[in-house]
Amino acid sequence: MFTLDELEAAARLVHTAFPPTPQYPWPLLAQRAGAEVWVKHENHTPTGAFKVRGGLVFMERLKRENPDVPGVVSATRGNHGQSLAYAGARYGIPVTILVPRGNSAEKNTAMRAQGARLIEYGADFDEARAEAARLAAAEGLLFAPSFARDLVLGVATYALEFLRAAPPLAALYVPIGLGSGICGCILARDLLGLSTEIIGVQSTEAPAYALSFAAGHVVKTATANTRADGMATRIPDAGALEIIRKGAARVVTVTDDEVAAAIRAYWQDTHNLAEGAGAAPLAALLQERDTMRGKRAGLVLCGGNIDLALFRDWVMARA
Repeated sequence: MFTLDELEAAARLVHTAFPPTPQYPWPLLAQRAGAEVWVKHENHTPTGAFKVRGGLVFMERLKRENPDVPGVVSATRGNHGQSLAYAGARYGIPVTILVPRGNSAEKNTAMRAQGARLIEYGADFDEARAEAARLAAAEGLLFAPSFARDLVLGVATYALEFLRAAPPLAALYVPIGLGSGICGCILARDLLGLSTEIIGVQSTEAPAYALSFAAGHVVKTATANTRADGMATRIPDAGALEIIRKGAARVVTVTDDEVAAAIRAYWQDTHNLAEGAGAAPLAALLQERDTMRGKRAGLVLCGGNIDLALFRDWVMARA
């Protein structure tokens, strides 16, 4: 899909906006998991999540190749929209974001603060995405998908940093929303010639990629009712699924209760706040504790953007 030279160039572009995020081995997480645990802190980016890397690469190319673009429209549950808004402001491209009704109030506020025009539409991400495509045609805007080559290239830069900075990892656990993060990890792993297993993580309440991985073709679900909104996808991207099927070892599903416990564990053991998708890899590692015992595991804490009200109701109420 791309070369190591392209990936390194993307990393240099990302690093003009912010430095590499840290990766640390956390001893209390190691005690909890029975394995050596390294965490890549993508919750430390300027938007609090990994997707800003893809937004920067996407918008830089767009501005360079189409300087008169009137604007970009996309759909999101939050982090993709923040990434486009942040990068759009940096490159002078107006951004319109569609979110489903009832979306995270704090993520909505953050997107508006970055300069995005925000529109609430539909019952879930997939309905908002369809309306964003319609609006693109109606207003002459460029539709920015949640999975595209430049987005994968950008987010793969965190995997490049992680896999080069950490000791050799037996496994790397990555949450799956629409697939850019795990595809970036697979492609970076392959370009570096490593043997690290890439393990996808989904919610039991939004298992479209897990079902598709097992079936060998796209399987849609009727609902995506997880409280981990970054994984709340009903319709897999066929291109992402192809990369995942070829390059991932397996896809693990975790319950919302397991994710809530992992969010608490991150706070207790590292004093980092994780959103649902960000904690899902830890939930999967704890579920696979016996399989990973004594090995070295990598976790992507892909974001920390969780609403205070959701944190209180979902996470602390179960403490």
